[in-house]
Amino acid sequence: MHTSAWQAVQEEIAATRPLHLRELFAQDPRRADKMTVRAAGWTLDYSKHRVTPTLLQRLVALAEAADLRRWTEAMFTGEAINRTEQRAVLHTALRNPPDQPVQVDGQDVMPEVHAVLDKMAVFADQVRKGEWRGQTGKNIRYVVNIGIGGSDLGPAMACEALRPYSKRALKLLFVSNIDGTHLAEVLRQVKPAQTLFIVASKTFTTQETMTNARSARAWLVASLGEAAVARHFVAVSTSTAEVDKFGIDTANMFGFWDWVGGRYSLPSAIGLPVMLAIGPKHFRRMLAGYHAMDVHFRTTPYERNVPVLLALLGILYHNGYGAESLAVLPYDQYLARLPAYLQQLDMESNGKAVDRQGQAVVGTTGPIVWGEAGTNGQHSFYQLIHQGTHLIPCDFIGFCHSQNPLGDHHDKLMANFFAQTEALAFGKTAEQCRAEGVPESLVPYRTFEGNRPTSSLLADELTPTTFGALMAMYEQKVFTQGIIWDVFSFDQWGVQLGKQLADKILPELTSPEAPVGQHDASTNALIRRYRKSRGRDV
Repeated sequence: MHTSAWQAVQEEIAATRPLHLRELFAQDPRRADKMTVRAAGWTLDYSKHRVTPTLLQRLVALAEAADLRRWTEAMFTGEAINRTEQRAVLHTALRNPPDQPVQVDGQDVMPEVHAVLDKMAVFADQVRKGEWRGQTGKNIRYVVNIGIGGSDLGPAMACEALRPYSKRALKLLFVSNIDGTHLAEVLRQVKPAQTLFIVASKTFTTQETMTNARSARAWLVASLGEAAVARHFVAVSTSTAEVDKFGIDTANMFGFWDWVGGRYSLPSAIGLPVMLAIGPKHFRRMLAGYHAMDVHFRTTPYERNVPVLLALLGILYHNGYGAESLAVLPYDQYLARLPAYLQQLDMESNGKAVDRQGQAVVGTTGPIVWGEAGTNGQHSFYQLIHQGTHLIPCDFIGFCHSQNPLGDHHDKLMANFFAQTEALAFGKTAEQCRAEGVPESLVPYRTFEGNRPTSSLLADELTPTTFGALMAMYEQKVFTQGIIWDVFSFDQWGVQLGKQLADKILPELTSPEAPVGQHDASTNALIRRYRKSRGRDV
């Protein structure tokens, strides 16, 4: 970010900072038309942002100065842009048509990608049609996905988002937390003879996933016997040896590749629970939505490029105005898990303090992502967004049609969507309060500054296609910001240290003899307190 292009952006920020959105709209009656763009079934209105045409041009120049076009092509064509791990970054190939080759190390990966999708489709149809039966011959009624991180957040969020398209006779449940409570509560909802477990772990060694999987296995075997494992467990993994050791028939193993990052893996075999829920046809429609947004991102000029515009606006506030967070506010209950999913996508990707040259980054990277489905959030944290001291840009996401057209519910929902963006942009002046007869003593409390930036993302309906496009939109936005911040977005070394220390501490908690304190005073004291409560130090 230490470039002349960023300096030009900062100069324009300084020149436009005094302007209020009220003035910007008054100066140009066609502002909303000029600042509305469309892609893959989505409309983005970014007119309620603190941008002028000149500032937008300078932000676009910033993306060009970062060589975004070259990095985009490098990603799409299989170059190893994840350089700390020497891997390609090809989640885009997961939704690429089979007749468009993508090369990795001189080999077209598309035949293998679609072979896995076809295998998933056959299996999903068997389960959904009742042709795949459990050990006792009963149909599968419950599917329990055991994973964590990208192997959980994406599928869990997508199954909820696309519930209207799901086979309601199948109940999809998800276990991720190593806390035994999570698995125990899920197992209370299912019956062994009718439950299929999906164990999703690339290496089949992830501590949380395999601990839960072994406990689920013991639960099943206690009821149905050892032979039942082959009919009630399938794997999403790359490790044939570990899958076989667990007792899962490797014919029921669905593979993926080291060029698929966990938080980008929903369109891969990690999406198997989604395909089981909505069926292969709708799953492929979801992939088509992803691909449509990928094409838009790759080919559209930045001035009309939805993911790039979202990325540039985010950088404007994060680096230009010092905003530390981004609120994602879906006005659709089916997207209630979207903020949690985007937390991993964004914060694990760009939560980096070292640039691609191994030096400390200049400035800050990676906003804190949070949010809640509307209108629940309005009765929770919107007060802070409207009248608090923090500047919090917001993404509002909504649909013109509801999957559940119940009375006037949807009209009221969307009235709140539009009203919130208007209130945040324009606020209410002291003069307006006085004109309404507000007592002078209350005017300061009833005044809204406004000038709070929002993006409005609107589609006709939440379908597999628009859902896929929305996912790709945020993926490419995060990619764009990583390139401009000059960080590697596709590794996550920062999560490893805690895991390594946990492996060291675990035997100290469970050993029959008191361990020699090897940690800081606080950690040693906590270990002693825990052991004493568990009766391990008498």
